[in-house]
Amino acid sequence: MALGLSACSSKFKTYNGPEVTQVVVDKSDRKMYLLHHREVLKSYRIGLGFAPEGDKQIEGDGKTPEGLYFIDRRNPNSRFHLSIGISYPNEADIAEAIALGKSPGGDIFIHGGPPKGARFSPRSDWTWGCIAVKDREMEDVYAMVRDGTPILIQP
Repeated sequence: MALGLSACSSKFKTYNGPEVTQVVVDKSDRKMYLLHHREVLKSYRIGLGFAPEGDKQIEGDGKTPEGLYFIDRRNPNSRFHLSIGISYPNEADIAEAIALGKSPGGDIFIHGGPPKGARFSPRSDWTWGCIAVKDREMEDVYAMVRDGTPILIQP
C-alpha cells in the first residue's frame, strides 16, 4: 500500500494500493476497518454520535446508524477537515422515522476531528451521528475510499 502527498503539505493524498472494497465499522469496539475483500488494509479508532448505543431512528438522537449503506459523496471543504458521506437514510430508515412521526435526519459522514478550539477529542463520542477519526487519518480514508463503496455499520 502506498500513500503519498500529492502537493507539499496538502490535505489531499494519492493512493496507489489495493482497492478498498468495503468499510466495516464496529461501534461497540470503536473501530473502523478499510478492507480489500477479506484483507484489512487499515484500521482506525473512532468516535461516534454522542448517544452511541442502538441504531439511529430520528434526527437529533445522537446515534450512529447501523446497517448496510454506501459512500455516496465527499466534501473537500468540510468544517471537519475532510468528509465522505454515508447513504443514510435508506427506505427502511425513512419508514421507521415516519412511523414515529419524526424525521430520520441525514448528513451522516465519516469525517475528521472537531474544529479547532472545540473541547472534544476525535476519539470521544461527540458527533451528531457521524463517525470521526483524526484529521491525518481522514486524509488517508478520503484518498482510499471511493464513492459507491459499501459500508457496514455493526452494533
